[in-house]
Amino acid sequence: MDITSAAILLFLILDPLGNIPIFLSYLEKSQKRYKILARELILALVILYIFLYFGKQFLDALHLKQEAVAISGAIILFIIALRMIFPTSKQYGDEEIEGDPLLVPLAIPLVAGPSILATLIMLVSQHPDKKTELSIALFIAWFASAVILFSATAMQSYLGKRGMIAIERLMGMVLIAIAVQMFLDGLKSFLMQ
Repeated sequence: MDITSAAILLFLILDPLGNIPIFLSYLEKSQKRYKILARELILALVILYIFLYFGKQFLDALHLKQEAVAISGAIILFIIALRMIFPTSKQYGDEEIEGDPLLVPLAIPLVAGPSILATLIMLVSQHPDKKTELSIALFIAWFASAVILFSATAMQSYLGKRGMIAIERLMGMVLIAIAVQMFLDGLKSFLMQ
């Protein structure tokens, strides 16, 4: 897997366009919106790199196989994608929180969610000799997501509510295809053992 394809995959799973409404709902009343957004994105990046470099050891300590992570990550990604296409209500953000959010729910699970963490572990397991390329791809995907989230207010006013919904649904359809492929790859790997 090269840097470009890994970055695109990670960017799609990070789903910054789908996270825009949730980020806006949490940060709309805050005077320190961009400062909080930067802090949450940096915390998420640290968590992502921890899982990139130490996720395999974490799995080994729990006696979990890479196939189990791939299949469970695919199922979680599939459910998230279905919610993007067929939303019932806001996934996060319905409840009122006191003060500014810290770590939860913006950094975890919105940016550093279970599907991206499982994907990172899976990629490192499949390509253990390409941690440097995966690190670069992760940073590119995170940076592109950060740019989109920092421009969320402008994007929402330009595209309008219908435009944002259309983009989120389109991203959901792409993520369903990725989830199915992850599931099939995990199942194939399990059956070949």
